[in-house]
Amino acid sequence: MKSPAALPSRSPVRRRPLSLALVSEHASPLATLGGVDAGGQNVHVACLAGALADRGHRVTVYTRRDARDLPESSRLRPGVTVHHVPAGPAEHLPKDELLPHMPEFAHYLVRHWQQTRRPDLVHSHFWMSGLASLAAARELRLPMLHTYHALGTVKRRHQGAADPSPPSRIGCEREVGFGCDRVVATCRDEVTELARMGIPGGKADVVPCGVDVERFRPDGPAAERGTAHRYRLLQLGRLVPRKGAALSVAALAHLPEAELVIAGGPPAEQLDRDPEVRRLRAIAEGAGVADRVRFLGAVPCEEVPALLRSADVVLCPADYEPFGIVPLEAMACGRPVVASAVGGQLDTVADRETGRLVPPGDFPALAAAVAELLADEGLRREYGAAGRRRVLSRYGWAQVAAATERSYRSALAGRLALAAAP
Repeated sequence: MKSPAALPSRSPVRRRPLSLALVSEHASPLATLGGVDAGGQNVHVACLAGALADRGHRVTVYTRRDARDLPESSRLRPGVTVHHVPAGPAEHLPKDELLPHMPEFAHYLVRHWQQTRRPDLVHSHFWMSGLASLAAARELRLPMLHTYHALGTVKRRHQGAADPSPPSRIGCEREVGFGCDRVVATCRDEVTELARMGIPGGKADVVPCGVDVERFRPDGPAAERGTAHRYRLLQLGRLVPRKGAALSVAALAHLPEAELVIAGGPPAEQLDRDPEVRRLRAIAEGAGVADRVRFLGAVPCEEVPALLRSADVVLCPADYEPFGIVPLEAMACGRPVVASAVGGQLDTVADRETGRLVPPGDFPALAAAVAELLADEGLRREYGAAGRRRVLSRYGWAQVAAATERSYRSALAGRLALAAAP
């Protein structure tokens, strides 16, 4: 297993460009972000594909056709094509309803690759993409790598009966993990979870998600702030209970000079009808902080850096987090982060260096860590500057693509070694 610290190693030696198939069944890089199933994976696949193309590779992203007016192929940018796979009805379906259409998806990949140039390597994203890719790669004897983005075992542990995933998900994830050549895990905690599933850690390379360090940077405009409150705390992301916004609201009762801005969820005009917003407002009323909690609703992507720059501290108190891109975006903008010590945040946030890590579910610990930062402007600046340096050294897309390519080369070398064995 490679640790994230190994990512910015020696400059890569340029070798033969590869023809790469990235399979992302529900998360198209062309999708408009903000929908229920359109978020971090879409951004990850789009940015990884672009960064791999910048390294000279030819990349095709295969995603399910979910609208009738989509062309067979679209050019995302130079070196990257998005191919729409006919599998199931040409309309949006929730990702948890896509499993029955994966055999059709796999059959199409086989036919398409037989009729055109076969890729040198397949890299699937999310477990259902893994199933379809594994079937196609086995039939055509292609090397395959897989990125889970989230694990069913973790989701079921935390959500229990509320988990909407198909019952077969965990078994399918095991099948993909055993069947692929290598797993590209996004954090060390994921490798531990895979080991609990029986998938050996030596089969995984840790390659984190990346962040656009030019868009997310300390200099630039900041969103306007009122004068009613001395400090601004920001929580950004999907409005679902596991993201821990209730914890941030509870902590606010111990931070009398701060306001809490919660960004994410439905458009602003629909906030009053959102069940999670109503739940959080009731918690704020009960804690006596309703006048210091603001809900922005969905924020356009282009406005997120300015919003992050307007915060004194960014809060990421999720119950669990497979990776968590918001800490990286905040650190890239030079803002200190207080995050729960779970999942990918254990790798990205350096405790007492770029922010603080606190136990999940512990709002007194969250409040204490935030209070320490609010009391010391110099410490906030120190953590913010260290966060920016950490992102530049480890999490730019150029570094992520280089590390991903090393995993690709390792898988290809493994196949060659097997072919040469007596």
